[in-house]
Amino acid sequence: MITESTRRIATFFFAGVLASALCAGCERQAGPAEQAGKQIDEATSRIGDKVEQIGDDMQDAAQGAK
Repeated sequence: MITESTRRIATFFFAGVLASALCAGCERQAGPAEQAGKQIDEATSRIGDKVEQIGDDMQDAAQGAK
């Protein structure tokens, strides 16, 4: 025999499972702040690469001058 409270619990449980399944397929779009943050990260990485290259070039030039 199923009681009313058991039926309610089962209903909420299955509603939660259904909502989770539906949301699992949704991909969240990046907002403007997140996109700007990614662009800043990429620019910072490129600048770091250039600074490292300049440092390597300076070391090579200093070793060649000896």
